[in-house]
Amino acid sequence: MLEKTFDPTTVEPRIYRCWESSGAFAPEAALEKNRDAQPFTIVIPPPNVTGSLHIGHALNNTLQDILTRFERMRGKAALWLPGTDHAGIATQMVVERQLAEQGDIGRRDMGREAFVERVWQWKAESGGTIVQQLRRLGASCDWSRERFTLDEGLSNAVRKVFVQLFKEGLIYRDKRLVNWDPKFQTAISDLEVEQKEVDGAYYHFAYPLEDGSGEVVVATTRPETMLGDTAVAVNPKDERYTHLIGKQVRLPIVGRLIPIIADDYADPEKGSGAVKITPAHDFNDFQVGKRHGLELINIMDEHAHLNDNVPEAYRGMERFAARRKVVEQFEELGLLREIERVKHQVPHGDRSDVVIEPWLTDQWYVDAKTLAQPALKAVEDGKTVFEPKMWEKTYFEWLKNIEPWCISRQLWWGHRIPAWYGPDGTIFVEETEEAARAAARAVYEEDVDLVQDEDVLDTWFSSALWPFSTLGWPEQTGDLKRHYPTDVLITSFDIIFFWVARMMMMGIHFMGEVPFRRVYINALVQDAKGQKMSKSKGNVIDPLGMVDKYGADALRFTMAAMSGPRYIRLSEQRVEGYRNFGTKLWNAARFCQMNECVRVEGFDPASVQLTVNRWIRGEVVRTARAVTTALEACAFEDAAGALYRFIWNVFCDWYLELAKPVLNGDDGVAKAETRACAAWVLDEILRLLHPVSPFITEELWAELAAFGGPRREGFLIEAAWPDLPEAWVDGEADAEIGWLIDLVTEVRSIRSEMNVPPGARVPLTLSGAAADTQARLSRHRDLISTLARISDLREGDSAPGAVPFVIGEATGALSIAEFIDLTAERARLAKEIAGFEKDIEVNGRKLSNPDFIARAREDVVEETREKLAEAEAGKAKLQQALSRLEAVG
Repeated sequence: MLEKTFDPTTVEPRIYRCWESSGAFAPEAALEKNRDAQPFTIVIPPPNVTGSLHIGHALNNTLQDILTRFERMRGKAALWLPGTDHAGIATQMVVERQLAEQGDIGRRDMGREAFVERVWQWKAESGGTIVQQLRRLGASCDWSRERFTLDEGLSNAVRKVFVQLFKEGLIYRDKRLVNWDPKFQTAISDLEVEQKEVDGAYYHFAYPLEDGSGEVVVATTRPETMLGDTAVAVNPKDERYTHLIGKQVRLPIVGRLIPIIADDYADPEKGSGAVKITPAHDFNDFQVGKRHGLELINIMDEHAHLNDNVPEAYRGMERFAARRKVVEQFEELGLLREIERVKHQVPHGDRSDVVIEPWLTDQWYVDAKTLAQPALKAVEDGKTVFEPKMWEKTYFEWLKNIEPWCISRQLWWGHRIPAWYGPDGTIFVEETEEAARAAARAVYEEDVDLVQDEDVLDTWFSSALWPFSTLGWPEQTGDLKRHYPTDVLITSFDIIFFWVARMMMMGIHFMGEVPFRRVYINALVQDAKGQKMSKSKGNVIDPLGMVDKYGADALRFTMAAMSGPRYIRLSEQRVEGYRNFGTKLWNAARFCQMNECVRVEGFDPASVQLTVNRWIRGEVVRTARAVTTALEACAFEDAAGALYRFIWNVFCDWYLELAKPVLNGDDGVAKAETRACAAWVLDEILRLLHPVSPFITEELWAELAAFGGPRREGFLIEAAWPDLPEAWVDGEADAEIGWLIDLVTEVRSIRSEMNVPPGARVPLTLSGAAADTQARLSRHRDLISTLARISDLREGDSAPGAVPFVIGEATGALSIAEFIDLTAERARLAKEIAGFEKDIEVNGRKLSNPDFIARAREDVVEETREKLAEAEAGKAKLQQALSRLEAVG
């Protein structure tokens, strides 16, 4: 007999060990059964090796696992390929911090080789945390194929790609602006830049015209950068300045003459309409400088201290100290026109928490614009589809406006750039140092000293190769032939550009076809109020805490059930609710065991005779069809909804209740059929639910087999997915059981609306019933009386003090007058209706306000619409109840 409750704490680790040791996660398990098994492949978005499982990981990996388990059960050679990312700057920071805490020497004192060895040591000791956490979630990855972006095979792929792109002219060195982190002294990607609101100011400076005829006022939040100004821009249509275009101003403090240029970048509506241009320290100014051929004057070093390109008094000064000095000097010169205090967004390094500096430096770049064209066309042609489709627009916008991709980082942990410099600066790019020396020998006609580039590659470079490098490329492996292109990529919208687009570029360029056929963009998890989760707000939900408290299945079902297109508003109460769903199933299985519902060898569902069994058979068919269709479309919330409705509402609440009289009756044939049918339905439930809730279903699969019936072969994870004939749907049984459910539901609804005491047995009269309905009433009279708590069920005209309702062609009348206080109920309903009317007014006013629609976040607007709809529905329901009450008297 099943335990009274399901204990995930002890069951989940045991079951996971069984799965993993059995080899069930590997695609070879399916190929052993069917050599022609169709492949199904997902490559995991590799989490940082430094990472721990957060709620976004829980959502993303749950959805991947659902699809993998689903396709595995459909007989496909399913491969969910796991791995982790070396996470250059994040990992280097962790180890540097560790060195500082231990009082050891710093990385530069250790030297590159010793430091990198120390990072590998850290990775071996602490780098597998998230991999173990994914196991706790139930992730059925093939861990025998686990990859790491710095392992030998992937490193070979990275070098080969770099060298080939360089020789094709698609990788090059250039001097451009980058996001520079002065603390870590490296370029970082846009994704590693966090905008923070800070107190600042617009400083309005006057630049005197060269001829002494006046001045031009510009405003800046970064006064120190004026030392590198090389122009002032005005809009060519701004009549205030057209007469000044082509003239020059004298740059205060520096004394340099700089031109006044015409450029659309200058907005006549902002400030004075004139803009200072510092091409070496502002991304927009850099573009203006390119258009006008302006000089790029870099005024800072790698520490964000001012260099020798500024007046002597400023050299070596920290940038914010220089800012204060510039403002003081402008005031002394009488050229400070205004200080306007503001709050504004300033870019910070997400890990260093220092202000990022746009900095002009030599870096390695990929010609992303060239590589983007096939990636654009592939999605336009439908070779790769985005779901939801709205995300294609984001993909197109980014790729059509793509800039060169800076791929070099001034770090030590990562893929070192395979480029060597000769004595005269000639660059030799080869896969190995030996090949570089050979290339140099051909140029210099002798052996010379070569120095390898100090930089490493952007982590996203190796990640861009993930779908094919993890399968063995550049070797032509069996995995590569069988599993590329992959089937589905599940990821979040914030890395469509940083990762998805780059995988598309690299996959098409090196493999000749797209890396995945479908890209599913999962929702963003917020708290219950629709706010972003953050430690500072104290609203972070720890997924492992939820697993500890409620079990992995509860969290997984929550993730699936709430996985809408944009946002998930998560609360612990939702997880607890879906834990209760698992408990409901467990109790239903115990009920079946207690009533000897055991699987029967050779049982054929097509042969059942009882109406209730024919009805539930059809419901199983419909549910299997709905879940299958939903999972094929990545409509996870629809799949979870169909499972929840069937298991809780149909099977537990109705079928088992309707079957009780049979199971407790004296008809041996009917009882045997119902026992076998219930056991069959429970088996189909476990199959259908398994991809979403694998642990409880696997445990029940084994426990129910041990209870009796035919011997099972293998685990549920390897069992076949239900494929049931539509002919098993029985229209006659549907109509009869549907009528019965509708009748009982309507009576229960009226009792609830009218506050009829739960223990009261109320008379029910049915009038106008056709012969079929009369026959149903006769067959199910006792059952209706029990389920609806009816004292007297008869046919005829309704008595006074009854609430009328329609059931099919007949009219029902529930006599409740003697069980309730009519005056009190009228007052209660009127008060509740007034409450809904107030909600309708408040939310309706918001939605009719154009400013609210324009300024509010999309999820806030949607929440307001939902509140309005709920209030309108609640009011309508209560008004119906009030109308019914008036009919009572």
